[in-house]
Amino acid sequence: MNTSEIIQESFYLLGKRIQLIHTDDRYTTLKYGDFGTINYIDDYGTIFVSWDNGSKLGLIPGIDKWKIVY
Repeated sequence: MNTSEIIQESFYLLGKRIQLIHTDDRYTTLKYGDFGTINYIDDYGTIFVSWDNGSKLGLIPGIDKWKIVY
């Protein structure tokens, strides 16, 4: 999904629960399988998540991987 498609679907994605598959951020405590809730998508398509473990790490489409669970 490209950035413009992410932005167009931002209203659909807000509030959705996601599960992390992969992130390249070596400083995060997040790991495969962690869950969170999408709370904001910026103009660049970065998906900001309130993770259940307290992290606020944003995900970058095309670099990070996740799946919508509900």
